[in-house]
Amino acid sequence: MNHEQESGPPALRHQLARKPQPGRRNFRRRLMATGTTAALALTLVLTGCSTNDDGRVTLDFFQFKPEAVAQFTQIVKDFEAKNPNIHVVINNSPDPDTAIRTLLVKNRTPDVLTLNGNGNFGDLAKACVFADLSSMPAAARVQPAVQDILNGLGTCHGNETNGLPFANNASGILYNPEIFAANGVAVPQTWDQLIAAADTFKANGVNPFYMTLKDAWTVLPSFVNLAGNLMPADFFDSVGTSGWTPATGASSFAKDGTEASTKLLKLFSYAQPGAQSAGYNDGNAAFGAGKSAMYLQGSFAIPAIRASNPDAKIASFPYPTTNDPAKNVLVSGVDVTLAIGKDTKHPEEAKKFVEYLMSPAVLDYYAKAQSSLTPVTDAAPSVDPALAGMQGFFNDGRVIGYFDHHVPASIPFDAILQQFVLDKKQPAFLARMDHEFEKVAARTITKKGD
Repeated sequence: MNHEQESGPPALRHQLARKPQPGRRNFRRRLMATGTTAALALTLVLTGCSTNDDGRVTLDFFQFKPEAVAQFTQIVKDFEAKNPNIHVVINNSPDPDTAIRTLLVKNRTPDVLTLNGNGNFGDLAKACVFADLSSMPAAARVQPAVQDILNGLGTCHGNETNGLPFANNASGILYNPEIFAANGVAVPQTWDQLIAAADTFKANGVNPFYMTLKDAWTVLPSFVNLAGNLMPADFFDSVGTSGWTPATGASSFAKDGTEASTKLLKLFSYAQPGAQSAGYNDGNAAFGAGKSAMYLQGSFAIPAIRASNPDAKIASFPYPTTNDPAKNVLVSGVDVTLAIGKDTKHPEEAKKFVEYLMSPAVLDYYAKAQSSLTPVTDAAPSVDPALAGMQGFFNDGRVIGYFDHHVPASIPFDAILQQFVLDKKQPAFLARMDHEFEKVAARTITKKGD
């Protein structure tokens, strides 16, 4: 499951507030105020970049995905076999957001890093702690639409490429093709068809969806699809910026969020009995056991569903948020981003390792193991039937990023959404979101010049 550590759902709650681009010294000074150094010392041992007594160069590799430890261990083993002059030390971090900040405080940025391509990454990139990778051969192979999603979160000086997409997830709708066939339902391509399908399943005694309202974050996948498609593409260029208010801003939740929030309530009106006490793990197991026709989670849930039932029937399709199929797009996030520390003492070795990570064979190996999409133009076609319904959109670049990756961590977005689908108070929800962003805008100072 990886919308978000997307490596786990809780990472949705660990994004930074959007800030003006700081200098690196000021950024580290702010990080020191977090008081997290002691916590990291218990979980992360750093070797740092150095030269061994045997003459090998040692690279520190920061790896954040607990479910991918085996894959990266094998990748590093193979790389070292091909490059006997380089030793890669893998530092698997259980709390990557805390860990990377602590490393920056101590001026010990790892040589090579994997990070989730979310708001945290964008803020770190804007702080200019990562190298510019735009001239690397691998950069030319990345799908432009995917690189745009990543760069849109933030880059050093606004014009560098500080991360390369390694693996993407896709936030669509998962469905059970056998249940669809048994009920004579075709894959929906419009909003009305989606609702008609849900009504058919309900009338036939089948749960249209399996909702998991015990875990607040599980409302997010639906809303980010609706908001990302139905609200203005430049929404965050206005909302939350210095001086913005709901009354004077060109955009606001009250002005632009009615359709998305109305449709969110419609989807959750189909919640099964007991949805308020069902959690994410319950949902994975229930959908895997065929207890609902659809599941409002993306590709990040596929491994967990299969873990609960290896024979689970899983297919997928992008959210049809309007009645015009031509407007359907896929919400996709860079689940794993590769970066190089700006001040690494071994830039050539670090680049060689990143180029190896971005090689077709490695990307294909990882994608098969983690049910992910490969964001390069020469990627091998996915053979996972669960991804087939979203693969075409991804290949064609019909993608947008996660709406919530632009929401500051100071705003409890998932809890606010959870409350909204429970109490159904739409004006209060929209006003609350505008109020939260107004507080962010009041704290934001626009910096002139570089």
